Amino acid sequence: MRVGLVCAHSGPEGRTGSSAAGTHQDIARIAAELTGRGHEVRVYQRRDDPGLPETEQLDGYLVERIAAGPSRITGTGDLIPHVPEYAARLAEHWSGTWRPDVVHGHFWLGGLVAASAVRATDIPVVQTFHSLATSQQRRLGAQYDGPRQRITLERALTRAVDLAVAQCTDEVDELTRMGLQRADVVVVPTAVDVEKFHPDGESEPRDGRPRILSVSGLAPGHGQDDLIRAMRLIGDAELVIAGGPEAGGLAHHAEARRLNELARQAGVAGQVRLLGEVPHSRLPAWYRSADVVACTARYAPAGRVPLEAMACGVPVVGYALGGVADTVVDQVTGRLVPTGDARGLGMTLRRLLADDAGRFAYGHAAVDRVRSSYTWERAVGALERLYDRVVLRRKPAPA
Repeated sequence: MRVGLVCAHSGPEGRTGSSAAGTHQDIARIAAELTGRGHEVRVYQRRDDPGLPETEQLDGYLVERIAAGPSRITGTGDLIPHVPEYAARLAEHWSGTWRPDVVHGHFWLGGLVAASAVRATDIPVVQTFHSLATSQQRRLGAQYDGPRQRITLERALTRAVDLAVAQCTDEVDELTRMGLQRADVVVVPTAVDVEKFHPDGESEPRDGRPRILSVSGLAPGHGQDDLIRAMRLIGDAELVIAGGPEAGGLAHHAEARRLNELARQAGVAGQVRLLGEVPHSRLPAWYRSADVVACTARYAPAGRVPLEAMACGVPVVGYALGGVADTVVDQVTGRLVPTGDARGLGMTLRRLLADDAGRFAYGHAAVDRVRSSYTWERAVGALERLYDRVVLRRKPAPA
């Protein structure tokens, strides 16, 4: 099968020093796994850096970077006027000798490009949003700062695709409210590389205090302020927050300054440590160094961090929403707390840090859960079956 994966932005391929882990790495892994299964895969991205090659062969699949609009565009909303040009260039690509059997759009802008490019063809479109503006707006309130047109465009996109891939059950409900039929939404959760994330290996040094680790973006809505407030109830423990700019830029980062001031006001400044950006290759060592990983974002559809922590044998305490609620089994692999309940968060962390046997049992169950349900082989196998389904549905019946 020929598979085209479409994104609106360039990924980290070819960028020296790129250490961010996220959705682009997942897309690259999907492309590599599909190629290993015998499919012919091409990943399409908008060429937003003149220093990157137009085409690049990686792990058996081809990355094609399409010129559409100016190279440097800062805001996501600024890409919207260039969607028609990007789509037209893709349609031109697919009118030649290489034509995909199925197209998989990623992010809302990538989906708009993919759906527009195949409009005059019978090529089916599968769509993964990765995040939904309606959910973000509901969860984050005034902290949501996405483009104002996004909700309308995402609703329109649900009417143009053959099937949507949700990352968690909350996202299924949201997509059906947006107009998709329930039968056309399938949950395929994100996966974790169990060869990289596992309990055995080096861990980052630590002092004698219990360690709570938070791994997320450094921005309002990620819940680090709830964790800092909860530290007053936990006692002598260390909260390590990984994410944000490089360590040298923390002093000039507004959210980092706000969190440090909050820790000072709460009387826990000596217990809170901001790391800044951590290379993805170092994350397993940080997970292994922790007694508990806390996941407190107000919006978390993917569940990537709890899965990585669980794969390393570390129990997770998190808010009961999105991908966290789907991946963490309460009182089996960790604990779930009502969203925004800083007091409940603090008391739960305190009890778990004092329960060595409980953490040991949760950690073992967590590793088993990841290896049985969240491997890349399982995730890509599910996508492969979805591609077969939409291709057969679009293919004319034999005479």
